[in-house]
Amino acid sequence: MDSLSAVSEELAEIDGQIADIFRALSNGFQKLDKIKDVNRQSRQLEELTGKMRECKRLIKEFDREVKAMERRTNANTHRMLSEKKQSMVKELNSYVALKKRYQSNLESNKRVDLFDGPNEGFSEDNDMLASNMTNQQLMDKGYQMMGETDQAINRAKKVVQETVDVGTETAATLKAQTEQMSRIVNDLDSIHFSIQKASKLVKEIGRQVATDKCIMALLFLIVTGIIAIIIVKIVNPNNKEIRDIPGLAPPAMNRRLLWIPY
Repeated sequence: MDSLSAVSEELAEIDGQIADIFRALSNGFQKLDKIKDVNRQSRQLEELTGKMRECKRLIKEFDREVKAMERRTNANTHRMLSEKKQSMVKELNSYVALKKRYQSNLESNKRVDLFDGPNEGFSEDNDMLASNMTNQQLMDKGYQMMGETDQAINRAKKVVQETVDVGTETAATLKAQTEQMSRIVNDLDSIHFSIQKASKLVKEIGRQVATDKCIMALLFLIVTGIIAIIIVKIVNPNNKEIRDIPGLAPPAMNRRLLWIPY
């Protein structure tokens, strides 16, 4: 502490705070060994964990101060500060490992308590207590334990029934969704078939329209030819090329029969 005070008052103050936390951690873990109640042990561990977090924060602050003073201190002083920080980190890590061990033991005890249920600590103490009980007290205790067992069984049955109900509802929902999907697939197949049928019908209509257009074009050409012939005949009635066409040839001249008397 004195050597740090000679280097920096801030570092000396941080070092003092960290030392106080280390003493509190040491005393806290010693008290933890004497606590038998699981809940109190858990609270004590939470309190010690908070102190370790605070100690970690102070060590980081100590390291920042050391780095800020690196250019203003000589090599020996800087090495001494680095070793001091490493010593703090090592001591904090030892408490962290100790906390993990206690935490593991605490979790194991909680699991034992969970499975033991109302028979917690029954083995030796309760055997001694049972030896001091009267027959009526033993019977009452047995009836009480049977009642607790029946209640536990009823609760388990209720949970099982609720699980079965949920499973039944889920199965019904899945069945309804499966049927709905089947209907959708059938509808899609019907739509696809209708589209194919409509496509074929459109093609047939297209072919029929094309045939009708050809016939109309042929009739148009015939009518156009007839009209052209009529126009030519009107313009040039003596045209020999169209004289013999029925209905278009010029009228025949009246021929007189010569009567030759004998």
